[in-house]
Amino acid sequence: MAKGIAVIGDSESIKGFGAIGLDIFPCDDVENVAQLFRKIADGDNYAIIYLTEELFAQIEKERKRYEDRITPAVIPIIGVKGNNGIGSKRLSAFVEQAVGSDILFS
Repeated sequence: MAKGIAVIGDSESIKGFGAIGLDIFPCDDVENVAQLFRKIADGDNYAIIYLTEELFAQIEKERKRYEDRITPAVIPIIGVKGNNGIGSKRLSAFVEQAVGSDILFS
């Protein structure tokens, strides 16, 4: 069975993803994002879960439960409130781990 792609974030930031066929989960209430994330991640229906950087930062504890799993891949995306650098920092850390040096942002 093919797994889908989910996008979690404030409704303004993610509404365009629905137009290209991704499953969107608007979450304008930050207190419910951890519960929503766990429900989606544990459902085993999604290979990738995109989260706006703002929400990504707020559910660190929940995200750590899935770091050693192959799926779902949890990836931060920039929301309408702007870039706070989380995505760039993660990418830099992954590249440094893979190659031994930060060849992207150094």
